[in-house]
Amino acid sequence: MAGAASKNEEPITAINVTPLVDVCLVLVIIFMAVAPMAVTLGIKVLETRPSVAEGKASVDENVAIKIALDETITINGAKTDPLTFRRQLDEALGRSKDKMVVVTAEAGNRVGLVVQVLDESKQAGALKLAVMKTDGGI
Repeated sequence: MAGAASKNEEPITAINVTPLVDVCLVLVIIFMAVAPMAVTLGIKVLETRPSVAEGKASVDENVAIKIALDETITINGAKTDPLTFRRQLDEALGRSKDKMVVVTAEAGNRVGLVVQVLDESKQAGALKLAVMKTDGGI
């Protein structure tokens, strides 16, 4: 018979690793090309430290945003609402020399609101952002 195996042939017991190595090398190249694009951009936030304040700008030159537990927001002591928040923030950043925004929030605040305020501040032109947490009422 034409298709019958002869008795002299032994079964193939060695594993051909060439296709496996080829696939692995292609995957490595793909990951190397995609890895720089996978880095997500975020908001850089200054970490607060319990030390004496140092720097060129005084506290009065910064934009202070406070978020209370009832989600009321004040910019430099003036209460604002969601409709006028951006306009007041733009005005406050225009008066600031170093364009630094310090967001103070209580421990029980919604993270989404704090992130939204940080995002709006960055879009309004803030160059530096800082986040502070208070334990008591604002």
